[in-house]
Amino acid sequence: MVTDLLGTTAAEQRESAISTRVAELEERLGDPTDPANPLGHATLLLADRAAVPFAAGEAALDDVGLAAEYVPEALGGRLTGIDRLVRVMRPVFRRDVGLAMGYGGTTFMAASDVWMTGTPEQQRWVAGLLLSGRKAAIAQHETAHSNDYVRSQVAARRTPDGYVLSGGKQMINNLGRAGAVVLFSRTDPEGGSRSHSVLLLDPAELPPGQAVVVPRRTEVGLRGCQFASVEFHDCPVPGSALLGPEGTGIETALRSFQISRTVVSAMAVAAVDTTLRTAAHAADVRSGHWQQSRPERNRAEAALAGAFVNLLLYDSLAVVATRALHVLPAETSVYSAALKYLLPRVLTETMYDLSTVLGSGLYTQDGTLGIFQKHIRDVPVLSLGHAGSVACQATVVPQLAWLAKHSWFADPEAPEALFQVRGDVPPLDYGPLALACGRDSLTASLCATAERIHGLSPAERALRGYAEQLVRELADLRDRVLALESAGHQAGLFPLMDRYALLLAAAAVLGVWHTARQGGDPFLAEPAWAAAALHAVARRLGSRVADLPAECLTRVRQEVQLRFAAQSSYDLYNTPVPG
Repeated sequence: MVTDLLGTTAAEQRESAISTRVAELEERLGDPTDPANPLGHATLLLADRAAVPFAAGEAALDDVGLAAEYVPEALGGRLTGIDRLVRVMRPVFRRDVGLAMGYGGTTFMAASDVWMTGTPEQQRWVAGLLLSGRKAAIAQHETAHSNDYVRSQVAARRTPDGYVLSGGKQMINNLGRAGAVVLFSRTDPEGGSRSHSVLLLDPAELPPGQAVVVPRRTEVGLRGCQFASVEFHDCPVPGSALLGPEGTGIETALRSFQISRTVVSAMAVAAVDTTLRTAAHAADVRSGHWQQSRPERNRAEAALAGAFVNLLLYDSLAVVATRALHVLPAETSVYSAALKYLLPRVLTETMYDLSTVLGSGLYTQDGTLGIFQKHIRDVPVLSLGHAGSVACQATVVPQLAWLAKHSWFADPEAPEALFQVRGDVPPLDYGPLALACGRDSLTASLCATAERIHGLSPAERALRGYAEQLVRELADLRDRVLALESAGHQAGLFPLMDRYALLLAAAAVLGVWHTARQGGDPFLAEPAWAAAALHAVARRLGSRVADLPAECLTRVRQEVQLRFAAQSSYDLYNTPVPG
């Protein structure tokens, strides 16, 4: 263990740097509920209503040099880990999903392909663009084919000087102001796994009239993002634009999805954090003004507690999937897809559940309540497109039979580092990212941790019972998968994605809880939240399980109120938040 002269370890120094950076962003952005704050809800809602980028917010992010967070340290930036990036971006997502995606979310998605497969020259060029405040765009999506990105109709025909592009791409964020565009295109008309390639384009070098940008109409969600389409008309590009070897586009996309799915899905937790805080504020105001009967207050408290548990459940898998990119990179194809798959099923559903607390306040378009409606429009958009639910199923379902035969109940459990909310991680290495590896250490941890729960309190006994039930659910899932595979009914595996993703989330909860007991957040070390989360998973799976002990629900409700009063985030990091 390396320490400095003061005895501080490298891991402690890294955590201090991340916490300081997050606090710096929170301070710069200020209290979003303050009407006088030029970066608050009032101003950003005006920009959203006008369907324009939140200019004051982007200027503030420029001031703090946020673009450096997307650039690897070796290229002059601050990117030292995906876990750091997610934590630093959450203050932005907490305020405005559109600002976060428009300013840097899609820029990082594009740049990530360059960091993974680009030449040193390409990497230096993109790094320079980002560090100078420019944006990058990624063009994979085609509305005609939605999740089936392999049917891309943009063709790149080989010529002696490079390629000639024809066809169109739609719904590209930041296309009109991008200094670089990562384009997914078909280079082999015959099809197959080597039919597509990735090109890195400089829009300023494209001949006028042969690459035509067409602005899109305003969308319902992410109204501040500048989506546009591009139509290529025999547009020449140089051979040096090729990003990675020709024919590796599908592999590049599938590997880069593991990063983009994880990052965007993990950042989205912060937006739901805001909706929970907004609902808690509304419930607090009504309770203080005696506008609610006791049964109404009970229902509001139950909704808030349920949302908090769902947020912790989802964030447990988000933290694990993020850290897996560093700790278990070969296994992340499954974990990243499961996380993205659960986004509409857990986060979006949670926001709709919270809307019952607001009542008619849900329709408010201004002020503190107005941000709730904005988030409920914006967050679902994150689960659409080329990395949507069907694409996530297509990633995991082909691996289920192998995992059921060779991995579940056979592989060793995941290392403890996977579950450390604030622990150090190895450097990010793109090399081991695999399309499939045949291992699942996370479900092995579900089985191993279930055997270690020996407490005698009602909460611990309940946690042990729920964990054991979920281990049985995993065994049942294995039997179902093997039966379908044996019968040749592969299509029947798709509905089982729901069950598998939820079991992975439950395994993540148990791992985070068990690791926190070794030293971490005192609340996360308690069994109450973990029991509540596993109870929620069991109920979603249709299992018959014992009722959640009253002490668990009481403790969860208490934590909701404590964090609201202390102005702390509702995610696993429990960090100070203004407003």
